[in-house]
Amino acid sequence: MESYLIAVAEALLLPPGLMIAMILLGVVLLRRWYHTGTLLMIAAFVLLIAASLPAVGNRLLYFVEVIPPISGLELEKPRAGAIVVLGGGRRAGAPEYGGADTASPATLARMRYAIRLHRRSRLPLLLSGGSPRGATVPEAELMQQVLTEAGLEPARWLERSSRNTWEAAVNSRAVLGTAGVDTIILVTDAAHMPRARMAFAAQGFTVVPAPTGFHTEAQLRPLGLALLPSAEGLADTRTALREWLGQLWYRLRYG
Repeated sequence: MESYLIAVAEALLLPPGLMIAMILLGVVLLRRWYHTGTLLMIAAFVLLIAASLPAVGNRLLYFVEVIPPISGLELEKPRAGAIVVLGGGRRAGAPEYGGADTASPATLARMRYAIRLHRRSRLPLLLSGGSPRGATVPEAELMQQVLTEAGLEPARWLERSSRNTWEAAVNSRAVLGTAGVDTIILVTDAAHMPRARMAFAAQGFTVVPAPTGFHTEAQLRPLGLALLPSAEGLADTRTALREWLGQLWYRLRYG
């Protein structure tokens, strides 16, 4: 139930859902408070345009993707005892896979990077991801399929029960604690890494971050293009705001 409530909250608090809700409220207010309703709709339209600008989305991500890539030294002479890979979602009912669930593009990107780290460090993998909305196959098993179908060595551990990043940290502590692993290399998206590192550090792990999937552009596109609204710009803005809200929620929810 909590995962569904969080999904609804995200839809209402993040763009474009927030702006749509503002417009609908403005329409309701028009009959009785015309000026208030009009101003609310105008504000929603302006905010939606601003959130869709690549320049805005890129700048917001700049303040979220603050953890740099892992250093070569951490791979050549690793302090860690395992590589923990967090699931990044699924594609449900993929027709090309006979209607079965499969790993999402974000999960595949994390897996590809984890394989690269594994080959350089020779550290064992822990794949983490459950079924937050009642899916039959946990994300960890979908991630394991990526390895086995590519003819690669399966991960040593699967964490199948977590519904969110905090639970992934708690469950990974239980799994790796029995193996005597206290220092980990953590793989997730660059924007998600600050929240993930906070969750795993709270469980007593020494975390070596290995972020991937950076979206912040090293050099912004020409100004004219950066100021043209786009779906990509809106997605970047939404990602940055979602992580800020997520960090705030974790502090309120888990302390």
